Amino acid sequence: MTAHTTPCLPEIEATADNALAARLQHKIDQKTKPQGALGQLERLALQIGMIQRSDSLRFEAPQMVVFAADHGIAAEGVSAFPQAVTLQMVGNMLAGGAAINVFARQHGFALQVVDAGVAAELADHPQLLKRKIAAGTHNLCAGPAMSLAQADQALQAGMDVVRGLPGNVVAFGEMGIANTSAATLLLARLAGLPVSDVVGRGTGLDDAQLAHKQTVLTRALARHADVREPLAVLAALGGFEIAMMAGAMLQAASERRVVLVDGFIAGAAALVACALAPQVLDYLVFCHRSAERGHHLLLAHLQATPLLDLDMRLGEGTGALLAWPLLQSAALFMAEMASFESAGVSGKADT
Repeated sequence: MTAHTTPCLPEIEATADNALAARLQHKIDQKTKPQGALGQLERLALQIGMIQRSDSLRFEAPQMVVFAADHGIAAEGVSAFPQAVTLQMVGNMLAGGAAINVFARQHGFALQVVDAGVAAELADHPQLLKRKIAAGTHNLCAGPAMSLAQADQALQAGMDVVRGLPGNVVAFGEMGIANTSAATLLLARLAGLPVSDVVGRGTGLDDAQLAHKQTVLTRALARHADVREPLAVLAALGGFEIAMMAGAMLQAASERRVVLVDGFIAGAAALVACALAPQVLDYLVFCHRSAERGHHLLLAHLQATPLLDLDMRLGEGTGALLAWPLLQSAALFMAEMASFESAGVSGKADT
């Protein structure tokens, strides 16, 4: 596979349909409220209706998928936590004790954890899908994080994971020590931003550690200065869990599923997916703005408005599930809220 080889991607239809959009907007505008009074909830209802090609919004068998992998760049001391925490947190998730387990139970999401590239062998578990590409990526300060073939393999594995899931809505999360470094580099390269603008504290770095992280990432980006094509950028700078999540997003969009995007790392996967197939953006619901420094720049680059801003930076898909009740509310107001006509309420007076 050459640096300019395009991976085999699923066909994704843009959701654009002027007649459907007009019908949805009319239904929204005729609800018993001033036009636009439900703000982002109205735009969310419109987006979901365009995805589902219907003005009767429905959700079936919601799925939560957490992709986990290790990163060679952790050896450069860019994280406040040791690499072993990736494996330990995967164990915590499979035992039901992580924050994402709590929120998945609360909101009725089936939870799967995918071993995309954890640097250890994991025991079989009913909620574990073994899709390991390798035992962590290479240190991208010394060379590409993965080969082009591995990047494509990870994309394809993510697509395959989604093909096996029921339902029409899926949320994605991740676990991987040092993955904010990979996400920062992907954002810097794909959005053309300097590392100094997008690097953040990740798992809680102090000022000195943050300065060290910025130095390491600036050096790493310079090492891969000639890499520009999306698949090559993913291979050089990404992580297995980010690549797999990007593939999962592409497949979910091709199946016209609603895709719930979590924070900075999931946002980086979305950035990669959009670089590979821009029309995937129509299917992505950006659930919250992370406290991680680069995330607001990533959202601005994608012209995405997140549903929540809770100063969160946990990952795991937690922000995606906390936004879920807003999607339910969007569907319910479309289904159950009276129209001016049905309620006998006068509309806005003509002037």
